[in-house]
Amino acid sequence: MSKIGRKPIKIDGVTLDIKGQEIHYKGPHASGVYILPEELVTEVVDNQLFVKPKEKSRNVNRVWGLHRALLAGKVEGSAKQFERQVKITGLGYKAIIKGRQVEFSLGYSHKINFDVPEGVTVEVDKSGQLVTVKSADKQAMGQVCGEFRLLRPTEPYKGTGVRVTTDIVIRKAGKAKGA
Repeated sequence: MSKIGRKPIKIDGVTLDIKGQEIHYKGPHASGVYILPEELVTEVVDNQLFVKPKEKSRNVNRVWGLHRALLAGKVEGSAKQFERQVKITGLGYKAIIKGRQVEFSLGYSHKINFDVPEGVTVEVDKSGQLVTVKSADKQAMGQVCGEFRLLRPTEPYKGTGVRVTTDIVIRKAGKAKGA
């Protein structure tokens, strides 16, 4: 049995309408339709959604856990937006919001303008060093954070660059003085 597939999905603050393999969800932040594969069925019990296989087989377990996780992300994001913080470290490194664009100063000879996709909101604190990315779509939020990180990857000696606050940066030792 799939360990992930067995977990229930909390549907607090989200209205669900199940029509065969289509699951229509609507919450305060997002709404949409998720289509389950034919091997799976859904059931609502006590304000929780369960995804179950029609028949037990080895190949169904992979599909079961995957689609349960994707559906949980859609339902959770429609109730409460996902949020991730990106930290900019370095002398003179900062971000500024200009309309639907974020302008980065990252030590290059030019400024980098990044267009924020629809459905994603970006906030920058007063110092310009902490960027908060919010979205009802978990994948879109992660994609934007990853693209921010690629603009100036964190350097292992001083730790300067752009990183997501959950990332772990392994610092290296610099040159040692000779005896």
